[in-house]
Amino acid sequence: MSSQNLESLLQAAGNPVDVLRNSQIGAYVYPVVPSEYSNWRDEQRAWRESCVLFDQSHHMVEQLVEGPDAMKMLSHLAINSFANFPVDRAKQFVPCSYSGHVIGDGILFNLEPNKLLFVGRAPTANWIQFHAEKGGFNVTTSKDDRSPSNPRGKAVVRNHYRYQIQGPNAKHVIEKLNGGPVPDIKFFFMDRINVAGRKVRALRHGMAGAPGLEIWGPYEEREEIRAAIVAAGRDYGLYEVGSRAYATNTLESGWIPSPLPAVYTDSRMKPYREWLPAASYEASGSLGGSFYSNNIEDYYMTPYELGYGQFVKFDHDFIGRESLEKIAKHPHRRKVTFAWNPADVVKVFESMLEPGLHYKYIDLPLSNYTSASYDKIVQGSKTIGLSMFAGYSYNERSMLSLGVVEHDIPVGAEVTLVWGEEGGGSKKTTVERHKQIEIRATVSPVPYSKVVRETYAEGWRTAATK
Repeated sequence: MSSQNLESLLQAAGNPVDVLRNSQIGAYVYPVVPSEYSNWRDEQRAWRESCVLFDQSHHMVEQLVEGPDAMKMLSHLAINSFANFPVDRAKQFVPCSYSGHVIGDGILFNLEPNKLLFVGRAPTANWIQFHAEKGGFNVTTSKDDRSPSNPRGKAVVRNHYRYQIQGPNAKHVIEKLNGGPVPDIKFFFMDRINVAGRKVRALRHGMAGAPGLEIWGPYEEREEIRAAIVAAGRDYGLYEVGSRAYATNTLESGWIPSPLPAVYTDSRMKPYREWLPAASYEASGSLGGSFYSNNIEDYYMTPYELGYGQFVKFDHDFIGRESLEKIAKHPHRRKVTFAWNPADVVKVFESMLEPGLHYKYIDLPLSNYTSASYDKIVQGSKTIGLSMFAGYSYNERSMLSLGVVEHDIPVGAEVTLVWGEEGGGSKKTTVERHKQIEIRATVSPVPYSKVVRETYAEGWRTAATK
């Protein structure tokens, strides 16, 4: 008999690490959006030099929460303070488990009184939905799940389109769309602009190193709005960005998208595991990389390790607060960028042209082959960190990865990244038989991009959002 929920699946398997490391889910897919509109190199270059249009309409979950207790419930789940969160504001929303480890994150929009919308990946949306249904709060909730990775010819319908206009020339494109100067929207505030004769909601936000706007509206208007943006951007070097390049922008701007959700242990989390179906992201997602531990908790991350320490506010009661008050008193691993040694990267590709077992393939531009990636960072025989999100930046002409190191490892230190899985690789469908290789890497700042560090300091990846 098949398992009905995550808890029964784990009980039958014995060890969650084995379940996730051998998951058959396949590669993580950014659905529906074409892989490339032009070529991924020029699409990456455009967010640094001119302007891009990101289509975010399909790969994220939208979880709507309404009712008198909407703010109360969401505050109870978040490390963030809700003391100053009026309508027409947004914030990065970070929930933790009871042990103080991150479940996920995303953007929370305060649309109107008692009506808030979360947009992000499945683990956080699931956690919100569970508490809305089972937590005794006076709320209702509805989910618009991400588009299917393989629609199998069926029409894809979402509640909203969601576009971002980003890059140095974004301001000019937005003003042309609006028919004049746009309102002075502060960072993570919302307003409305004109697009194709419609009043469209807009969030001042940014992903590519220069502030821009995220806009959204009814899905049936998506093509009309997209066409208007493309036409307005024609004179400003606008490129539409395909799914192949899209996720790599975070390598330059510094956000780790998919840490393992900390839900697999702790008796206090058992009701949640019993609620999560066996087909959920948490049950079917994959875990991989050269770091291996039989203890699933060794893969958990605290907010401090992921760079969310500035969001932790002990001005409200929230799940995980007691644990985080203890964790806060101790040194933490910190988030960094790893710049891979070019000669060692070349060895990986060279091995593909030689007979015999080759090194684990590095896909370009995004090199993750598992839902949650954990590669060992070592100095000598000691593991001192983890590489968690890897790919190639055409702008930096470098293989980069985001991850964590021990607090006393300085920027500029040379470390070794172990690439590939032990024993020839796990049973994941994305893993061919291969051998491991040690790749030299330099511990570097996060964000890696000098442009982001020096001109984008108020961004949600580099500083706290109040």
